[in-house]
Amino acid sequence: MSPSYSSGRFYAALFIVISAIPIAYIISLERAVPSTHVFSYQSSGFFRECAKWDDVGQRFLVSFMDGGGGVGEIVPRDSDDVLEEVTLVKDVDLAGNASLGITIDRERNRLLVAVADLLGNQYSALAAYDLSTWRRIFLAELSGHSKEKSFADDVAVDAQGNAYVTDAKASKIWKVDINGKLVSTIKSPLFTPPGWYNNLVALIALNGIVYHPDGFLIVIHTFSGSLYKIDLTTNEVSVIDVSGGTLRFGDGLELLSPTKIVVAGSLLSTKLVESSDGWRTASVTGWFSSGMLHRIVSAATVKEGRVYLNHIVGFGPKKKHFLVEAVF
Repeated sequence: MSPSYSSGRFYAALFIVISAIPIAYIISLERAVPSTHVFSYQSSGFFRECAKWDDVGQRFLVSFMDGGGGVGEIVPRDSDDVLEEVTLVKDVDLAGNASLGITIDRERNRLLVAVADLLGNQYSALAAYDLSTWRRIFLAELSGHSKEKSFADDVAVDAQGNAYVTDAKASKIWKVDINGKLVSTIKSPLFTPPGWYNNLVALIALNGIVYHPDGFLIVIHTFSGSLYKIDLTTNEVSVIDVSGGTLRFGDGLELLSPTKIVVAGSLLSTKLVESSDGWRTASVTGWFSSGMLHRIVSAATVKEGRVYLNHIVGFGPKKKHFLVEAVF
């Protein structure tokens, strides 16, 4: 698929979505001022799917959902001036695809990037880049020669350097080893929740994923809000019993501590979820909404103990984006 054709389809889809929202409502939302701290930045694109704070580099790293994919950085300043996005990666081998979930593998000084064909769902991959030189370390193709459609959405990394990538189209998880070799796929009937209404939208299945230091993964199914625990010793999948609120439409996950997780973008507000029994059960204990519903929260990250939310959509001629502090 050529980059121009893919980009054209992408912006056509954007126009359909945006045109369905009353302009007056968008204007009112744009004028609303968040009650918490905000980093705003000008971008080269309208869509930024994920942002993660790089504590060593003292910068936010963001993934380019449009424009053929890529990675950029935003370096905060002491003032509240609008910041500038600087492009770090534009991988010609991945032109025409979107860069989506990212995670920093600090021990190995690399950034892992989930890559997918946004509209056709014909290609999924995991790319790894050196955080100092931005040299590509490996490119692992996940879709292979299968005719099954796929959508690599988010990625987590374990203590040994293995990466786990969610497939939001086919509800599975790819495991990629430290050298970029696809070694296995985790599947489970539980990844298809009961009820037609929980599987109404085929592209919004498994999504956000994090690695827990006790040796398991936590993953969310976006459309149903189901939260899963996956034991990496046995690959056993179990549903985490969550009380106190719904996680429906949850997107990115961020592990704050062994007992706390942020679920970004869940049903009009980002949720704080806590567990006291090793994530067999959990409770929603906090809520936060930036008020920018039209910009769509997709990911969370932690900068110096403070949670910041990435909003997918940028607005205006300078494509202004916001990273908003979430306070629970």
